[in-house]
Amino acid sequence: MNRICIPDWEYQERIQKAAKMLRDRGLDVMIVASTESDYANARYFSGFWPLFERAGVAISASGDAALLVGPESAVFGKDFGKLEKVFVLREFRESADPAYPELQASTFNDVFKAIGVTGEHIKIGLGSYVECTLPIYEGLKDAYPKAELVRCNDIMVALRQIKSENELACIREGFRIVEIATDEVIKALKPGVTELQMVGIAQRVIYEQGAEYEGLPMYVFSEASTRHAISRSSYKVIGKNDIVQLNLSAKIDGYSPAIGLPVCMGKLEGERRDIIEFCKYMHDWTESQLKAGIPASQVPKQFLQMYKDAGYEKNYVYGPCHGTGMIEVEAPWMETSSDYILRENMTFQIDTFISGDTFGCRWEKGIAIKENGVESYTDYLKKGIIELGF
Repeated sequence: MNRICIPDWEYQERIQKAAKMLRDRGLDVMIVASTESDYANARYFSGFWPLFERAGVAISASGDAALLVGPESAVFGKDFGKLEKVFVLREFRESADPAYPELQASTFNDVFKAIGVTGEHIKIGLGSYVECTLPIYEGLKDAYPKAELVRCNDIMVALRQIKSENELACIREGFRIVEIATDEVIKALKPGVTELQMVGIAQRVIYEQGAEYEGLPMYVFSEASTRHAISRSSYKVIGKNDIVQLNLSAKIDGYSPAIGLPVCMGKLEGERRDIIEFCKYMHDWTESQLKAGIPASQVPKQFLQMYKDAGYEKNYVYGPCHGTGMIEVEAPWMETSSDYILRENMTFQIDTFISGDTFGCRWEKGIAIKENGVESYTDYLKKGIIELGF
């Protein structure tokens, strides 16, 4: 089977790029940490996605690296990871906090020595500050009390924001699968089914088509639940004339694109149509404005003003785009305060959301920034508002 994935050599290339950035910063070593739900930084270098426990990667300024796993993942890490050096540390244990009294675990001192980092007065970069749990942080402090710990999240943003051709291929394959899943869910939608039943259909399809997992907890919300910017599907029964929000996704070797659109279980009329059509207009407008070389804040500033001018300021929740890749929502966001320039092969979800008093709506798809515009990864939203007759 010729599977679309990230080749082994690309993981090594990423490590060497990171090592150069460490040298440029005067850092001796960088630690990235990941959880099961936000696995991206550790997986970016190692291909390893933890389960229950935490995982991490240590990278030295000289370009050596090791995978760090919890007490139950030693064999798992060696079988699934791309790095030869794998260490078991108590600091990466699961949240049940077992004592493991018989465990002979490694320490951060063992890890750093193995990748060529020596001395006590070293400079340690934290590349995953938000995902760095307190046990990991305290473990570093205990092992290296004389070290300086420095936040360097921006290294990971810089590495991950420009996608390689292999990364783009994974994203494209994810969108191919999501289109099929969206078709199947819409075919099955009818009054009387539950939100979770529709999620089940989407999950079946993405696995049949070759996805490794859903790229986000898939959304099928109806009516009042569509006001939620973030939520979970439930046992709620979908009724006639409900607005149903779909946000379906498929993960390909860690890359997690999604398609979002509203479906009306009947005829869409009046204010409900006005709000959803405005949201779609803003989505299409955003796509038309994006290209390499412009300030990232330029589009969000105009976007917010257009919501205000149209009388929808109170319905505004967030800006027009967020980065996408290994996690469906990743840095950088495109916000009014953004201070970077859009560059080719940055990938974003154009995520246009509006929330009203009784319902909300999201139009969402993925694009890559190009010199004179964008590469769109799906034409599904060109179908416009979908109205189902019963």
